[in-house]
Amino acid sequence: MSENNQLRDVFDAIADPTRRRLVRLLAEAEEVPLHELTAQFDMGRTAVSKHLTILKEAGLVHDRKVGRETRYRLNAAPLREVQDWVAYYNKFWHANLLRLQHLLEEDEE
Repeated sequence: MSENNQLRDVFDAIADPTRRRLVRLLAEAEEVPLHELTAQFDMGRTAVSKHLTILKEAGLVHDRKVGRETRYRLNAAPLREVQDWVAYYNKFWHANLLRLQHLLEEDEE
């Protein structure tokens, strides 16, 4: 577990397309009530809540009660782990594509 005391792995949390869509919706707004998020999906409030719980366990989502309403906001900091992982492989592909380019240039000569 990280310093955020995450209960769930970030990669596991974003593995599902519905949760990735929730992350995107939350990234586009400062804070979104549950009923507005639910309206974006072909599923019930309970199913959306379960996805939000998984994102919350990974530290990606924070919620707060405002009266009887729950509002959600994105905490993108845990996504840094994903960015770092992708960056490593970006370097790998860049180096391999450079080697391929050199080989192709040698064949042209």
